[in-house]
Amino acid sequence: MTQGASGGRPAVIVVMGVASSGKTSLGERLAERLGWPFRDADSFHPPENVAKMAGGTPLNDDDRKPWLTAIAAWIDDLRSKGEHGIVTCSALKRAYRRVIVGDRPDVRLVYLKGSRELIGRRMAARQHHFMPPALLDSQFAALEEPGDDEKPLVVSVEDSKDAIVQDVVERLGL
Repeated sequence: MTQGASGGRPAVIVVMGVASSGKTSLGERLAERLGWPFRDADSFHPPENVAKMAGGTPLNDDDRKPWLTAIAAWIDDLRSKGEHGIVTCSALKRAYRRVIVGDRPDVRLVYLKGSRELIGRRMAARQHHFMPPALLDSQFAALEEPGDDEKPLVVSVEDSKDAIVQDVVERLGL
């Protein structure tokens, strides 16, 4: 098991991956299992970002700055109170992860990894979400998989949701 630099249990878990990789499902299930608060990164987006994505336009880095800053502030608030939490965030680029994980040794990154084909099928089956399937290719194009130096817990999305939750709990020592 790989632990953060603190060597202990994580204070906050950041679940990352492209759209439809299962971030929200995993985050909700982990929160339920651990009794930790959960926030989906979508809830941190300003209304302009939601409208842009709903219209089929990918966000640019300037659009993402206030979103990432808000996520980082939530993480820091939890940590300052000595509390735990789980947040989902696509966190596709290393620069984004530097904002939300950075040098916080008690924040662990869980990367949901899957093929374009599998995730595309999942996205096509989703209903009532502002991210249209046409933007999935832009997600994979932007994805910079986390490197070993980021100490990610890499999880395959091919397993059942229950198996993924169990894997994460065990590997993080929770």
